[in-house]
Amino acid sequence: MQLQQISVLEETFWEAVLSRDPTIDGKLFYGVRSTGIYCRPICPSRRPNRNQVCFFQSVQEAEIAGFRACKRCQPQLETVPNTAKAKVLAVCRYIEAQGDRIPTLSELCSHVRMSPSYLQRIFKQIIGVSPFQYADALRSQRLKQRLQEGEEIAHALYDTGYGSSSQLYEKAPKQLGMTPKTYQQAGKAINIVYAIAPCPLGYLLVATTEKGICAVKLGDKANKLEHILNQEFHQAQIVRDDHTHKEWIQAILNLIAGDETHLDLPLDVRGTAFQKQVWQALQKIPYGKTCTYTEIARDIAKPLAVRAVGNACGANPIAVIVPCHRVLRSDGSVGGYRWGIERKQKLLIQESKFLKDDSNT
Repeated sequence: MQLQQISVLEETFWEAVLSRDPTIDGKLFYGVRSTGIYCRPICPSRRPNRNQVCFFQSVQEAEIAGFRACKRCQPQLETVPNTAKAKVLAVCRYIEAQGDRIPTLSELCSHVRMSPSYLQRIFKQIIGVSPFQYADALRSQRLKQRLQEGEEIAHALYDTGYGSSSQLYEKAPKQLGMTPKTYQQAGKAINIVYAIAPCPLGYLLVATTEKGICAVKLGDKANKLEHILNQEFHQAQIVRDDHTHKEWIQAILNLIAGDETHLDLPLDVRGTAFQKQVWQALQKIPYGKTCTYTEIARDIAKPLAVRAVGNACGANPIAVIVPCHRVLRSDGSVGGYRWGIERKQKLLIQESKFLKDDSNT
């Protein structure tokens, strides 16, 4: 190939890297001579100087040239063929259709014509959990729905595929956050005290149990926040008291106003194991900093569970303390926020001032 043709081709590659073109992911890699690292074209890292970049058509080619894999975009991980993705989705639909039973791995393999080891590996790579864990989570969701509808525990237990009551009660603390009876009664045995205070973002509602903070909500109207809390814990004993844990509420107000940069308050959050893993990762994002949903997925060792990470952020029951507002899309846009995009933007602007003030001191 002539030098002019090579130059034109490389400029095309470079444009694809600049635009983070997903259509060439797995087909092209770029190396940075100054760092000795190679990346995928979709890597979220800052783009290097053009004169430091070279291109490779495979991971092997980059590593033979002496480059190391980027820890952010992990180019050395196997890219998933579209046929495999389609088969994994078919497995998901098959599991969902079973209703009251969890299909065996051999049954799933027979359904999509895959070996057990490959299905296990590719399913976890794409979905973030094993086929059994996926089926078990669906079973748990069906159980929750039946219990919330008031169905007898024994009937709900067997209709959703639990073989015995002991099997359910062993898993209850992890999957339900409480015993089945308490969950059925939507927190009837729980005493919740809440307070509401005006803040720069409208109104702040903070709800607590005897163990710690169970909910932090933001909104334009105090009565709407009360309504949301009562819906979520519709059989709990809920009392408003603006004086209980006043120091906790003030600490959260200080964080919103930018007078505090870190909180260490007791929490009583309920969620799935995956949700809690995401929320813990969010709490590690430093004040004034942001990261992407993709980066959080990588941090929890589930790089393909980006959408699930977004859902976990949306389900975050404790606004501000668990800072889901610090998570952005890969293209740098703000993304969604349960309490409104404008509030997310205000929080990010407020926190960014801390970095500017800190750099000026």
